[in-house]
Amino acid sequence: MLISLMCVCAYLLGSISSAILVCRLFHLPDPRFNGSNNPGATNVLRLGGKIPAALVLVFDILKGTIPVWGAYFLKIEPVWLGAIAVSACLGHIYPIFFHFNGGKAVATAFGALLPIGLSLGGLLISTWLVVLALTRYSSLAAIVAVAAAPLYTWWIKPLYTVPVSFLTVVIIIRHRANIKRLLNGKEPKVGKKSKD
Repeated sequence: MLISLMCVCAYLLGSISSAILVCRLFHLPDPRFNGSNNPGATNVLRLGGKIPAALVLVFDILKGTIPVWGAYFLKIEPVWLGAIAVSACLGHIYPIFFHFNGGKAVATAFGALLPIGLSLGGLLISTWLVVLALTRYSSLAAIVAVAAAPLYTWWIKPLYTVPVSFLTVVIIIRHRANIKRLLNGKEPKVGKKSKD
């Protein structure tokens, strides 16, 4: 009962789209229908600059951290922590408050992983920054970092490798359109507007 309630709460928290709300606050175009059509921090950066994007990034991270950290301190078993983390990400991807039209959930997944340890967070950020610096593809940086997350977790806290793998699968599936564009050479780089 407790786990089901926490999954529902995590989903509802994840459903609060900070990208849409921040864009409304700053009188920016709706990120679902402009730029890359993705309500996430990277697209908000393209549409409105660093301050709105930073606000979106922080809130999206908290959407993953808050429910998972709460479950962590309640000593819920790792596999169910994974279910709660996935629920928060599914809320971000399919938000009930915004017609189920959400983002890629990378920041929310990152937030959900932070309770495992700051060292894991540091490794993921480092991986993302290195790939981004080398390629300037935000989506590729996210895919590589998320794909490496289970390996990093296995090194740091093996107990959480399986739930982290749940998140990895969800995020990579959500990026299937980006993967196709990357393979076709049509994915927009950071600093350039989407051609789609």
